Amino acid sequence: MEAKAPPTPPVKPVKKQPEPIREVKVPKLATKSSVPYQPGYTHLEKRIDTVKSNGEPLVKYSDADLTEFRELIAKKLEAAKKELAYLQGLITRKDELGGDNDDARYMTMEDGSMSMEREQLSQMASRQITYIDHLEKAMMRIENKTYGICRVTGKLIDKARLRAVPHATLSLEAKLGLVKPSME
Repeated sequence: MEAKAPPTPPVKPVKKQPEPIREVKVPKLATKSSVPYQPGYTHLEKRIDTVKSNGEPLVKYSDADLTEFRELIAKKLEAAKKELAYLQGLITRKDELGGDNDDARYMTMEDGSMSMEREQLSQMASRQITYIDHLEKAMMRIENKTYGICRVTGKLIDKARLRAVPHATLSLEAKLGLVKPSME
């Protein structure tokens, strides 16, 4: 006869002591080094038209201001042309990869996505061409010393607006429709 081993008592799980909660120290933030936000924008209600010494309103920017805007536009124009060249390179590469001259080739899912991607790249390139055209026209307005004059009101466009959108031809008031075009 075989001897039976005595039954083993059930093993009780050992309870682990919870780790004591440690205090988390948050580092102090030095707010003394922060710079207050001071935009170059004058709120619409507080805006006062700039006037010359003889009392008539200023209707064009100084040569120094025009030089500042010329440099800004030149940088944006250079970046936009690089972006356009990149997009055109992607489009031609997609055209080379997706040659339709194989007779034994069947339409696959990848062909549809390549077509959609090519269409998106073409739209982006088209928008970039339009943007470059607007910037080049702004450069012409600088050369003619008519840059920064609203085409609706005839007043100067705010400098902060021109820095944000250097090809703008409308003042904020005209853009928001707060002023009616003059019929002169």
